[in-house]
Amino acid sequence: MALGDNTLRSAAGNSQRGRNPYMVETTLNLATALSDKGSALAASDVIPVIAVKKGTMVLNAGIEVTTASDGSTFTVDLGMVDADVFVDGFDATSAAAVVAQNPAAYQPVMAVADDNIDLTIASLSGGAVTSGKLRIWAVLMDCTEMGDTSANEVARDNA
Repeated sequence: MALGDNTLRSAAGNSQRGRNPYMVETTLNLATALSDKGSALAASDVIPVIAVKKGTMVLNAGIEVTTASDGSTFTVDLGMVDADVFVDGFDATSAAAVVAQNPAAYQPVMAVADDNIDLTIASLSGGAVTSGKLRIWAVLMDCTEMGDTSANEVARDNA
């Protein structure tokens, strides 16, 4: 089940000439996700965390525990298109400051349409999850057409 808008953060690029990678981050408060759903979080729940615009490449994404969850067995995936392309089976009950590692099959992902990076609850057992915070980050790059970047001619150039 996809949860509500309170967990979703929009990605925004930079406006400088040319393109550079940029980072977007959000903190997923599991109590907010629980409130959005209106019932207990469960395995297979999908929580949208970062909105990604068409033409944006997600170079990497990850999870860091900022406040350990109260679930006893609670693992999560992080992905887009493929539910676990960025993180696969991360223990969300880990102590604060533990960072998920990319799976062996990790690769950058191009958004071919507006999409979200989603956190999926892979497994949950042994008690309800009511608290915990996960810092979720993504390194993005706008790969849309830049258009003509040559200098514009102005009236003073023709005088």
